[in-house]
Amino acid sequence: MFKSPRLWFSTTALLTTLALAACSSVPALFVAAAPAGEIESVYTVQAEGQRAIVRALTRSASCPDIAWDAHPAQAMSVRAAPGAMAVRSVGAQVDKKEALFDVLTCEATWPAGVLKARVAGREVPAPKADIRRIVIIADTGCRMKASENAFQLCNDVEQWPFAKIAQSAAALKPDLVIHIGDMHYRESPCPQGEAGCVGSPWGYGYDAWKADFFNPARPLLTAAPWVFVRGNHESCARAGQGWFRFMDRQPWSEARSCNDPKFDQDADYSDPYSVAIGPDTQFVVFDSSKTSGKPFSFKDHAYGKYKTQMLAVDQLTALKPHSFFMSHHPLLAFAPAAKSKPARPGGNAGLQSVFETLHPKRLFPDNVNVTLHGHIHFFEAISFKTAHPATLVLGNSGSANEGKIPLSLPPDMQPYPGAVVEDYAARSDYGFATLDRIGPEASARWLLTEYNIAGGAVLRCNILGSKSKCERVAD
Repeated sequence: MFKSPRLWFSTTALLTTLALAACSSVPALFVAAAPAGEIESVYTVQAEGQRAIVRALTRSASCPDIAWDAHPAQAMSVRAAPGAMAVRSVGAQVDKKEALFDVLTCEATWPAGVLKARVAGREVPAPKADIRRIVIIADTGCRMKASENAFQLCNDVEQWPFAKIAQSAAALKPDLVIHIGDMHYRESPCPQGEAGCVGSPWGYGYDAWKADFFNPARPLLTAAPWVFVRGNHESCARAGQGWFRFMDRQPWSEARSCNDPKFDQDADYSDPYSVAIGPDTQFVVFDSSKTSGKPFSFKDHAYGKYKTQMLAVDQLTALKPHSFFMSHHPLLAFAPAAKSKPARPGGNAGLQSVFETLHPKRLFPDNVNVTLHGHIHFFEAISFKTAHPATLVLGNSGSANEGKIPLSLPPDMQPYPGAVVEDYAARSDYGFATLDRIGPEASARWLLTEYNIAGGAVLRCNILGSKSKCERVAD
């Protein structure tokens, strides 16, 4: 049974009163701004179009001030108050506890024409109109999952290298960062006697989010605005409460918070949106967090939801000549297979069963040139002889890898019926990627570079329209 969240503060009764005032209609001038020392994190969320949102997490009872350019500072708005959320009755893990969010989440929309912002003296990454370099990561959290007896060595930066990856990626000075889902993995307590994860927080509260994402991602959070794509680990039955507090672009509400399971049939799905990265190019963001590995029946609730979302994608992609489609789950990809075969088709059958009803051969609208995904914990770049869009899988940024992906494929292997592979490159080790615009906007030319943990280039893939061609640099 769902229980109302109870507010929780580690401060005095006076601060508690002020926090409640901050969540009410009391004007911000009656509440003291948050001290800089109590701010946990400040970052910029890139939303639809060119809209950007500054977010701040603080242990203070009130939101910090934000100063736009040289204008006087003003208080940020409360997005979500601190609280302890009751244990949900769904989810695969045996060990469960309430999700404690002992930070206040604040936000402010970036005004048009403003070039700089500072939150309590901290400079905030500013959105850029001309985006040339993009860092791409996915599947970054440290896996602690009792249902699979899977416990990554979170205390070992070699075994869980997300902090190193974030540092290396920040050094490349991106204009934008894209995370294609699965930020949170610490679902179960570390087993007794396991030194590799001893002392790690677990569950779905802020302590696990801080350890899994906000602490290791810090240098990259301060480097550029972020586009967040929702993964299956951020579904309502798992870490969805943190997703809506920290990452989602839409206004926070109880109905879209994952606090109460009665709202999950809507909260587990989000409308697609596009992020403009130039006059002719956009990223289309698709929430696939609740999809299934099996085809959907047309009677399934998810089928109707995804069908509606794909109709919206059709409308979005008609707005610009070139679109990159991003969902956590890939549709045209390969995954490791049994010993007798090098690989198997790894596309998500649930999404395929919906997408093929609108685009039977290609799965995607014609204006989708490239698709980007995570979920499979490898790097893959796949280009097709057929009209299918080039596919990039970038799920190797920290979470435990899943064996080895083959470096080449049998000539007749297809990820989906009729999708004939022309160029294929893969990598099983940890890393991240950059996407650099080459030449003018109208050329639709990009260079994708896959890096190792230390920031050394390993693969370079030239992308022109819907085709990619990769060459290995080193390893």
